[in-house]
Amino acid sequence: MTDTMQKMKSQKRLPRLCLASMFALCIVTGMIEAALADESLLWNKLRSGGHFGLLRHAIAPGTGDPTHFTLRDCKTQRNLSSDGRTQATKIGGRFHANGIDAARVYSSQWCRCLDTARLLSLGEVNELAALNSFYQREERRVPQTEALTQWLAKQTFDETLILVTHRVNISALTGVYPGSGELVIVQRLQDGNFEVAGTISTDTN
Repeated sequence: MTDTMQKMKSQKRLPRLCLASMFALCIVTGMIEAALADESLLWNKLRSGGHFGLLRHAIAPGTGDPTHFTLRDCKTQRNLSSDGRTQATKIGGRFHANGIDAARVYSSQWCRCLDTARLLSLGEVNELAALNSFYQREERRVPQTEALTQWLAKQTFDETLILVTHRVNISALTGVYPGSGELVIVQRLQDGNFEVAGTISTDTN
């Protein structure tokens, strides 16, 4: 085959390659637009009442807590890293960007949750023992989840409600296993049960 023929063949193939690339780009763009639309719907639900947000604390490297853990002494606990503090601040920015400038915020008494909650800048942070971690304390799973359920049953949901807690607590209540800083939007049904409306990844890296 001559160089001229090879060149002509390549030129004929080029439009097909371009068309395929454009098609793939359309698919990716469509997926992104759909994801953004779904996320916008979830933010609307959180603002509209009848829903609440469960937020797993921001990045805190490691697992569990040291054996010498003390509730009121942050130096004895696993805490947010600098990336975690940055992430928590950016998560707060996501709330503000989606029309939520203030909320009723409750947090586990663990320092990494309290710090996450405060860095959201959504208002006063209230401690709630029912949100405390029961990691490696399986005997606490049922009573704490029941305590949280009973607490939620008494809430009016007339204001945006955000609960900052741990993975084990969120998974026990909803069945969702969130990543660090992931927001789970939950609806309380009329019969008192809960239904997950969806999750919002707040990974800002």
